[in-house]
Amino acid sequence: MASQAPDLSVRTLFNVGGKIALVTGGGTGIGKTIASALALNGCKVYIAARNEARLKETAEELNARVPGSVCPIAANLSNKAGVDALISALAALEPSGKLHILVNNSGVAWGAPFDAVPEQKGWDNVMAVNVKSAFYLTAGLASWLAKDSTALDPGRVINISSVAGYSPHSEGLVTAEGHGTYSYNVSKAALNHLTSMLAAKLAPDMVTVNAICPGMFPTKMTSFAYKTAGEELITARQPTGRFGIPSDIAGVVIFLSSPASAHVTGAHIILDGGATLSSHGIAPQPRL
Repeated sequence: MASQAPDLSVRTLFNVGGKIALVTGGGTGIGKTIASALALNGCKVYIAARNEARLKETAEELNARVPGSVCPIAANLSNKAGVDALISALAALEPSGKLHILVNNSGVAWGAPFDAVPEQKGWDNVMAVNVKSAFYLTAGLASWLAKDSTALDPGRVINISSVAGYSPHSEGLVTAEGHGTYSYNVSKAALNHLTSMLAAKLAPDMVTVNAICPGMFPTKMTSFAYKTAGEELITARQPTGRFGIPSDIAGVVIFLSSPASAHVTGAHIILDGGATLSSHGIAPQPRL
């Protein structure tokens, strides 16, 4: 009996319709872009962040385009209690106990002189939000992601990391002169390794875990660089002649959430137009 030819059409390979997703930090920036991409392509999306007013604005905006697609949940992910509260809130809103896609996008940064990095704000909070919350949220929702998952339709965890996790240089365009993002770079390197560890841990449960490592995108976190250096200088350092735009993030997220990537896990996808390879990271450059 001849086997049926696989359906390799775009509408099948990249279909995320009917999926349920949770996007942390989903009210602004890259998180909002991710929530928008998933909602506009047929997902039911829960967005979580501390700023409840901003979350509601984003939900209203997206629901005006796709009614009923986005639900906001106020959450503070700086500690395990906040993560547990988010999971409880999700359980009350989603009685199915099933989650197809978890996007760990919440993140914070802190820049300071080398000899004056505050312990709580500069280190503890950055590591807690950027690394610890991703671990506890993934662990707490692992059974949700594994429920009814298969090798051809696995649960998905997508960690939003950064090219900073590959750079030993803490000073550059995104910081004031003499200031470094020491803890941020370390946290993103840790998140990359956590991605690999979780991928190995959850593969038998039919859950994939991958990381996206963006370079320069116009967001609140990179606003200092755009304000002080300007788009022209930033663009001049990009091999492709441009910085990241929403469709770049959206395309990778849809891929990692769809059947097209069902056999991809433990990947760290650098999304910077080749800037890291061409400049050996985000090393300090002469200020013009």
